[in-house]
Amino acid sequence: MKSWETGPTAYAGPASPVRPGRTELSALSPLWLDVLDATIRTCTEHGRPDLAGRLWQRRTQLLDPSLRVLVVGAARQGKSQLINALINAPVCVTGDDRGTAVPTVVRHAAQPTAQLIRGDEADAGPQDRIALAAERPADALTETLAGIAPGSIDRLHAEVGLPRELLAAGLALIDTPPLPPEEGAALGRIRELADAGRADVLLFACEAGRELTGAELAVLAELATLLPGLVVAFTKTDYAPNWRRDVEANRMRLVQAGVPATVVPTSAALRAHAARTGDGALNGESGFPQLIALLRTLIAAKPDRLSRAAVGLLGRAVTDELATPLRRSVAAQRAETAHSDAVTRLHEAQRRMDGLRRCTIRWQSRLADEVGDLMSDIEHDLRERTRAVIARSDEIFLESDPLRVWDDFEPWLRDALLETAQTSLGWLSERAAWLARSVAAEFPPELGQVLPSWVPAVPGDLPNRVTDLDSPPVERFTLSQKVFTGLRGSYGGVLMFGLATSLTGMSLINPISLSGGALFGGKSIREEGRSLLKRRQATARAAVQRHVDEIYIGMAKDAKDSVRRIQRALRDHYTAVTEDLQDAIVESLRTAKVAADQEASARETRARHVEQELIRLAGLQKQSLALLQAPA
Repeated sequence: MKSWETGPTAYAGPASPVRPGRTELSALSPLWLDVLDATIRTCTEHGRPDLAGRLWQRRTQLLDPSLRVLVVGAARQGKSQLINALINAPVCVTGDDRGTAVPTVVRHAAQPTAQLIRGDEADAGPQDRIALAAERPADALTETLAGIAPGSIDRLHAEVGLPRELLAAGLALIDTPPLPPEEGAALGRIRELADAGRADVLLFACEAGRELTGAELAVLAELATLLPGLVVAFTKTDYAPNWRRDVEANRMRLVQAGVPATVVPTSAALRAHAARTGDGALNGESGFPQLIALLRTLIAAKPDRLSRAAVGLLGRAVTDELATPLRRSVAAQRAETAHSDAVTRLHEAQRRMDGLRRCTIRWQSRLADEVGDLMSDIEHDLRERTRAVIARSDEIFLESDPLRVWDDFEPWLRDALLETAQTSLGWLSERAAWLARSVAAEFPPELGQVLPSWVPAVPGDLPNRVTDLDSPPVERFTLSQKVFTGLRGSYGGVLMFGLATSLTGMSLINPISLSGGALFGGKSIREEGRSLLKRRQATARAAVQRHVDEIYIGMAKDAKDSVRRIQRALRDHYTAVTEDLQDAIVESLRTAKVAADQEASARETRARHVEQELIRLAGLQKQSLALLQAPA
């Protein structure tokens, strides 16, 4: 469905050109035309040629002095009867079984005419026009539509011309198909009809015996923001016994809903009867004289007040529509500020920098703690292992004479200490590797492998600390010492036994005293030998303990030195890793900061542009609202 107001019957008068930069009142054009021109330019600047085209058509139509009234209503509400009674001619299809199937435009003509047109009238050729019987256009239209496929009816509209004084004053009536019951569908249909017919005024038909529904009030409230001069005609008052009360109730409902509509109660039946009988009083009761007077007032107000109000409504609606994407853009920029890639990268780089600082503190603390524990553990391990060697050597010397077993004991001692050194060395190597992994675990997993490619080396000079132990200087029990010890011990035995036997008359030196001396001498030799053995064993144990202690002190020092070297090597390695990560993060932070600053600058530029455009639209809307508030 396209325009019904083009072609030979369209207004061909002068049109004020759109002057760039022109928004204020001049002596050559009314203020509303300047506001409309500024609105059209603004639509073009905002990349909305569709709005600009519609406003340009509306501009041309507003310069046309004729008044186009779009008559709408639900099914069986007396809409078509209202038009027929208004012009006293059966031009529109009526009846419960027929109704309005296609839009019908009724305008003035010197002679009655009627035709059915397919598509846009401006592009319609002779093959797209079907002549209808001018004396009975409604019946002819019904008969013609009966032979047309239903799918083709949507592109048709009827044109009827009649020589009527009311129509000659500049009135054009547009009858429309019934509105659907749904609110959204009804509003969409009216918008489509108003856009296609370029209506100036909307006349809504409703039976007088019922209340306006919530959906109808919502539709009327929405239409009041699109078209000025909204008229609600309550029809069939002759059928409603309490129509005055019902009309007043509906008037209050319109006021409560904020719908600025003019309410007119009418009766097409009384109007038709009055026309047939010439009864002026009955015609007055029909309400049509008031409706005709209202239409004549709107025709007279079309060039100024009505057009001014129409442009005010158009300007308000268009500026709101243009401002909506700008407001969305402002909201999107705010959301973009919080979720932009550059800001996200900047925050991520800052988070990584903070994480690296915390990671550095953690791995340094872990390295210091683990090194301290490792030193304590390696010292304790060496002490326990060397004590075990000393305990074993004490057991050996408790059972053996150092003079006899030293040649075998010394290699065993060297091997035991060497094994102790090697075991501690291996354990230290394992702990060093574990220490490296433990410190690496403090770095974030997303950094990948940060372990050193080399294994922390443990110096291999610990076995060099194990030296040979020379045999300690121990006292030997020589033959002369044994003879001397035996003589010294036997002297007491000879004397004691000799004195005892002298009582019996025997001499001091006798076989018994000599035997006693030999017994005591042998005992003295054995006791002296055991005493010398214990002194040798004690001397050997003391020598072994001193030797092991010296080796332990040396191995402990070497182990601590090795731990310190491992600590420094790991510290240098992980410090280098941290510095490399810090350099990369600082670079990404700098890049993200530059990108964030650029985005912020671009957003600020866009925000200033959007703010300026919103200010311009606000000014234009203020001018439009001033048109609505201007005195009549």
